[in-house]
Amino acid sequence: MQIDRERFSRQILFSPIGEKGQTRLAGARVAVIGLGALGTALAHHMARSGVGFLRLIDRDFVEKSNLQRQMLYDEADASAGIPKAIATREKLAAIDSTIQLEAIVTDVTWQNAEELLTDVDLILDGSDNFQLRYLVNDISLKHQIPWIYGGAVGSRGMSFTILPGETPCIRCLFPESPLPGTTETCDTSGVIGPIVQMVAARQAVEGMKILIGDYEALDRRLRHMELWQNEELALNVADQKRADCPACSQAIYEYLQPQNEGESTLSLCGRDTIQITPHHPTNLDLEGLEKRLTPSAQVERNRFLLRAQVDEQHRLVVFPDGRVLVQGTSDHTTARTIATRYLGG
Repeated sequence: MQIDRERFSRQILFSPIGEKGQTRLAGARVAVIGLGALGTALAHHMARSGVGFLRLIDRDFVEKSNLQRQMLYDEADASAGIPKAIATREKLAAIDSTIQLEAIVTDVTWQNAEELLTDVDLILDGSDNFQLRYLVNDISLKHQIPWIYGGAVGSRGMSFTILPGETPCIRCLFPESPLPGTTETCDTSGVIGPIVQMVAARQAVEGMKILIGDYEALDRRLRHMELWQNEELALNVADQKRADCPACSQAIYEYLQPQNEGESTLSLCGRDTIQITPHHPTNLDLEGLEKRLTPSAQVERNRFLLRAQVDEQHRLVVFPDGRVLVQGTSDHTTARTIATRYLGG
């Protein structure tokens, strides 16, 4: 395969990559799931490094609040409400017109995950919820495709490389998905751009090592960074691989089965409302959720439910059993996006 030696001259001079590694990058296929702050940084790094094929997957569109940290987008994208996958493709095509770029505007589910994620060499995580990460984890293990987890909120971030059959998987490290409303999100606790770039940089360099075949150089530790407080941990988690893990030890891929999808959605006729119901009812702490949402929404709570007006159009109604009404939309994807932004999970 021919490579552009002028474009990649400085990277080729880096001896761990060299011309052989650059050729491997040119022949590599990578999927990036989620094109928010982490995802756009990851896609940017992959394109600049010379990866030959990028599948760009996101269900959302660009908004003005994204511009502080999602560095591929600009005001024109936000004003036009362009889908993030399309905007990312346009920006990367302007950087390198020779890359094969496939933009897919969709919600990744058990129904389409295998179609979208099984013909690539690497999956990069730019998502914002653990239900989707568990789904990616199942795809990775079932089809022996490495993936790299990443997450950032506030000034904290984490990353970890999952190699099927070698490292612990994400369910070994996090056996249970956090319940909606119990974790911080960027829309409730904020996030600063530098931590996003730190996490994405670690994910990207590990991805490059995998794509050129330099497995000896991989960092197999769980990385945790707290940028504002100047803290960093590298945790050796090799012994965390669980013999009872349903995914990597028992090959039970629960998140590829429809009955174990993390939640179901229902359009409430005539009400411009989507109901999201978890498959496993919980007992939410509405008082704690009120405290988390108050800085970013107008919140009212009684002993039966919590109402949060999150913007001019949309309101969340949250019940103690985890059921959520997203009012102001009849679109299931929009409802999932809004609920994930403010409730996490």
